[in-house]
Order: sequence, then structure tokens, then C-alpha cells
Amino acid sequence: MGTIVLDKADGIATITVDSPEVKNGLTPEMGRELVAVCEDVDADPRIGAAVVRGAAGTFCSGADRRRWQPGADQAERETYRNSGAVYQAFVRVGKLAVPTIAAIRGAAVGAGLNLALATDLRIVAEDARLLAGFLRIGLHPGGGFFTIAGRTAGREATAAMGLFSQEIDGRRAVEIGLAWAAVPDAEVEETARRLAAGPAKDPALAREAVRSFRTELGPPGIGWDAAVEFERATQMWSQRRRNSS
Repeated sequence: MGTIVLDKADGIATITVDSPEVKNGLTPEMGRELVAVCEDVDADPRIGAAVVRGAAGTFCSGADRRRWQPGADQAERETYRNSGAVYQAFVRVGKLAVPTIAAIRGAAVGAGLNLALATDLRIVAEDARLLAGFLRIGLHPGGGFFTIAGRTAGREATAAMGLFSQEIDGRRAVEIGLAWAAVPDAEVEETARRLAAGPAKDPALAREAVRSFRTELGPPGIGWDAAVEFERATQMWSQRRRNSS
């Protein structure tokens, strides 16, 4: 049911979400793999930057809903543990020891948008679809969405996407500060790699610089770890409510 692929070359780690049959939807197992891949990257001093991408021309469609169990008790140990595996994968990507770039083609939806927001910088296809969409399917946002969207796009855009389920394309993402550049689809990954090549030339300096960057410009309000747990109880309620309706 999908995997996370790690490639290393020229000081750049390329992390690929690979589950194309569900447009790279994430399973709990993939969340745990993503954490393990991040540990591998951090342990390799030759790596100075990382690019996060999706296989087969799309970024990530969110959680793999084939694993959802209608009516399941969201507080049951295994269910709670599995949802936490996906959430903590986002946080772990956000704590990678190197500068990170999301290369977004196709769509980034729900949990997939959270994964994109976990990175330091985003390069998007001009026609990419970015959608939080939680309320649209009867769920409260999870993964600390409001915190990580707000630190990038600000309050207005976060409200539009998180409360009113507004979808945007790559061009609009750049306009509102959610992404750095929007380019033709075929150029997304090369553009991301070209940017990543800069810090990758001096991994030791890149790691120190990104540590300072995140320490000085981290999310306002509550911290991301706290935001994940703050949202989680209400999302569990909304999941149970949705499954029983």
C-alpha cells in the first residue's frame, strides 16, 4: 500500500511519496517510513538539502482513505496510534536538519497539503491544486494545519482554505505567500533541485543556517507539536460524528 523512497545525490536527499494508485495517499506505515527516512537524512553529514515530491506527477492526495474504518472508535489504541503516525511524519519532516523544498505537481490535498507546509519552501506547478478540504468532508483539520498554514500564508488565506475550503492553484499560492515560485508542471522538480543545489554545496553551513532560520521564525502562537494535539481531539470527534451519520 505504498512506500517512501529515498535517493541521495550531489548532497541532495530526494524523498518520494510513492503510492500512485491512490495519488500518493499516506498510510500509517508510510508515515513511519517517512520518519525513518528523515532519521537517515539527518545522520548523513553529506546531505545539505532535501526535496520532497510525489510519484507519477502528483504530490499527495492526503490520507489513504482505504484504511479508514467507518464507525471506528477514534480513541481506540491502534486507531489513535495510526493517525498519530501520519501526523508525526509531518512534524519530523519539519524538523529535518537540512533546508527542505516541496516540489508540488498535480495536487496537494488535506494531509498532503500539511506535508507540503511542513517544508521550508514550496515550488508548485502553475496548474497544481492545493486544497485543505477537511470541512468539505465533515472533518475538523488535523496535523496542526492552522499553525503551519498560518505561519506561511497568514490568517486570511488560512481562514479561506481551512474554514471555507477554498481551493487554489499554483499561481494563487505564490500570490498569497504559500509558495515561492509557480512554474510549468514539467519544470517543477528541476527547479526544486536547482534551488536545493545551493545549500547542498556546504552541508555543515546549511544545517546551521536552517537551525537559526526555524528558531527565529518558528510559528507564532502555540507550537506545532502542541497544535497537533490541540486539533486532534476535535478531529477525532468529527471523524466519529462523520462515520455515524
